[in-house]
Amino acid sequence: MLDIALLREKPEWVKAQIARLHDPGAVEHVDAVLALDQRRRAVLQEVEILKADRNKLNKAFGQFRGNQKLTDAHRIATAVEAAQAIDAGDVARALDLLANPTNRVRAAQIRLLDPDKGIDVQEVDGLVPPQDIHPEHAQAALNILQATLSALSDHIGALDEQVNTIDADLREHMLWIPNLPHASVPDGMTDAENIAHPHHGQLPVFDFPPLAHWDLGPKLGIIDFERGVKLAGTRFYILSGLGARLHRALTNWMLDYHLAHGRQEVYTPFMVKEEAMYGSAQFPKFRDNVYLDPDAELYLLPTAEVSVTNMYAGEVLAEADLPLRYICHTPCFRREKMSAGRDVRGIKRVHQFEKVEQYSFVRPDESYAELERIVEAAEEMCGLLGLPYRRVEMVTGDLGFAAAKKYDVEVYAAGCQEWLEVSSCSNCEDFQARRANIKFRPQDGGRPQFVHTLNGSGLALPRILIAVLENNQRADGSVVVPEALRPYLGVEVIGPQQ
Repeated sequence: MLDIALLREKPEWVKAQIARLHDPGAVEHVDAVLALDQRRRAVLQEVEILKADRNKLNKAFGQFRGNQKLTDAHRIATAVEAAQAIDAGDVARALDLLANPTNRVRAAQIRLLDPDKGIDVQEVDGLVPPQDIHPEHAQAALNILQATLSALSDHIGALDEQVNTIDADLREHMLWIPNLPHASVPDGMTDAENIAHPHHGQLPVFDFPPLAHWDLGPKLGIIDFERGVKLAGTRFYILSGLGARLHRALTNWMLDYHLAHGRQEVYTPFMVKEEAMYGSAQFPKFRDNVYLDPDAELYLLPTAEVSVTNMYAGEVLAEADLPLRYICHTPCFRREKMSAGRDVRGIKRVHQFEKVEQYSFVRPDESYAELERIVEAAEEMCGLLGLPYRRVEMVTGDLGFAAAKKYDVEVYAAGCQEWLEVSSCSNCEDFQARRANIKFRPQDGGRPQFVHTLNGSGLALPRILIAVLENNQRADGSVVVPEALRPYLGVEVIGPQQ
């Protein structure tokens, strides 16, 4: 979430930055926020004035009503005239009357006290004579003033409700505004304009036509598409035998790599409350892409980023504890509605997959150095697996919703003959922290500040598994296991499974 103060102070600059994202709907949300914010401040100002007036009037009325020295004439004349002044918006006049009561009762005031009875009261020298003034008239006048003060309170209550409604509308629009791109992000409209850096490692060369994993896996007996579809439908599959063991070996190797590089492993729930989806900026934009248990009102994780972000929701961390660097292995569940028709063959894009996620909470001045740390870790892991890899710099139009700057790390898969994203690394700056209200208290005792949050796959399955299989296949259909994985898998070659 953006800082609303930034929208107030630099609205045109904010809209210019959002224009770089090529998201015209977001600009409309900015305009809506500015209009609602202006309206909210006007109503709040009115409410504050009215509440101050009400407090003064209630105090003055209490003193007036308890004054035993006043006659019935004082109570009638003052209460009726004060009520009329309040209705006219002249609070100062009402306060003056209550502080300096008058006893000049007019016939119209008596008739006002009980209009249904048609009281015929005559004035003498412009005033009602004392013999025509009765105690019930005085009580009726006090009731009128009390009712006027109650109506004022009701009006204030209605304005408070109006503020609540405005707040809800304003927050909804704020939640739809994406993060602003960092100044260093290249401009571009689509992923076709992303900048691929030079790749590292040699692309594999074969003296036979390499198979794609959707052919290689079934031949080896380690990927079963038909039974996966039988169990759960399209975009599901089964790994069996050494396929399942390779998946587990990759997971364990990745976790051990990150533990050796100073990250702390966390095991989080695979289901979260709705507020966690908002806190990590998944909602409202990506609501249609997640799975919901409606009875429990819990959502299946689309990424570990959601659960790890919200571990510290609503907390103030100590600066001395930063940076906090975590690694988290979870399944991920996505409906992939926005990817209908894409990557329909094989297991490149599926509804259920697993990922080892790097996540960092850092001081604002450290976040871009931390982004490099996360990306370099993903790159090094690809290199250790012997896979050709490259860094891809996202242009503004492909940043996504929460990132201020983002890189993908891709590996080459020889069977598919394409580059596959195995890590997406983002610096969200304070965008998620504002939503989840995660701050740190500076050591110098200053005001708490929002942390910066960063995330990056380290790495994502099953795409890394695809590359391992396709790039290491041999003419006889077997697959050579990368050296880094052999201690975890227990074999050097994956051959056809019985």
